[in-house]
Amino acid sequence: MEMQRRNHIKAIVAGFGWSLAQGTSIAEPMRLATHLEVSPIKTTQVDPKGFFTLCEFKGRKWLLHPDARPFVTIGRNHIDPASLRYSDSNGIWRTKYNNSMQRWLQEKVKPDLIAWGYNSIGWNQDMASNGPTNHRQSRLFTFEEYQWLDMPYAPMLPFADFHHWDAQHRLPDFSAPEFVDWCDYVAREYVAPFADDPKLIGYFYVDCPSWVHTHPHSRWKGAIFDWKKLETSEGKQELTEIATVYYKTLHDAIRRYDPHHLILGDRYEARGRMADEVLHAALPYVDVLSFQHFGNNEEVVRDLNSWADKMDKPVLLADSYSGNVSVMQKIPNCIGYHQCGSYVQNRVRGKALMDSREIPNRDFVQLSTETNQATAQWVASLISQ
Repeated sequence: MEMQRRNHIKAIVAGFGWSLAQGTSIAEPMRLATHLEVSPIKTTQVDPKGFFTLCEFKGRKWLLHPDARPFVTIGRNHIDPASLRYSDSNGIWRTKYNNSMQRWLQEKVKPDLIAWGYNSIGWNQDMASNGPTNHRQSRLFTFEEYQWLDMPYAPMLPFADFHHWDAQHRLPDFSAPEFVDWCDYVAREYVAPFADDPKLIGYFYVDCPSWVHTHPHSRWKGAIFDWKKLETSEGKQELTEIATVYYKTLHDAIRRYDPHHLILGDRYEARGRMADEVLHAALPYVDVLSFQHFGNNEEVVRDLNSWADKMDKPVLLADSYSGNVSVMQKIPNCIGYHQCGSYVQNRVRGKALMDSREIPNRDFVQLSTETNQATAQWVASLISQ
């Protein structure tokens, strides 16, 4: 009976893009379509058929895979090869990969991610410099690079630069005609080429938007809105109107070129000051509320449940060290987690899965693998009940 049960779970896990190998490792994913009774959730998608969308199943909110099966995204953030080109990296980028991004992604990155229990890619950009006057991120992956990886993914679109860590750019004026023009350009450049790709889960906007809070790096320019004005009904209405223009402009730009994919929206800083007016303004124009949260598990569960219940939206733990099965079990509206920390360590961000000579951080890799595998097994068991 136990062997029969394990084989059943293995089959279901395979349908999520994982395959349980002997012991504790997770091997190359297999394909298995499952036919389960799910209830679709209304989204902003004009034509979701054949693409990732949302559903309810067994009292939880889920992603619905293009193969029509419930799916939980377990993503890896911050994947950038620049560290392999450090002068003390023994020329690994040239000698092992022949300066080829395609070879690196196909021969190294994807096998690692699968072996370590990831089934998707979150925000790929990594911190390249960090300081009060200069905080930069590496570049976005191209459409071709995502095809080489051949995994579900969720890119971030460069519509606006009011990330709370951004030290360079002034705050945008969302009502200005040139902002509308820029958003249409971003959609033509970054959305149109991706519009028909079933591997794309959905689009992120700003990382840690400074709607009503600042960061030491961005304090010089302030937040989009003075939170003290929220003490009055007029102030609340003003912020609602500003945020509505922003979310509608971005939504409309995407939908002009892509009727298919989910909108994952801003990646809110959960431990920064939050404004309900911003979240309420976003609701008609996004499909998921995404949060960065570096609190402990108890805080993550408390906060994400609170926002999911209050806003009646699925939530995504889009950047965190707390993504694990215990968090997922306690947040029934959570559709997945994307883990923070670099894939390859650089000299700006300390936490990484391997160093610049590709020597693994064994403790971090083991913890990530065990965490992801436990989540995969829990999901499989939940579906098989």
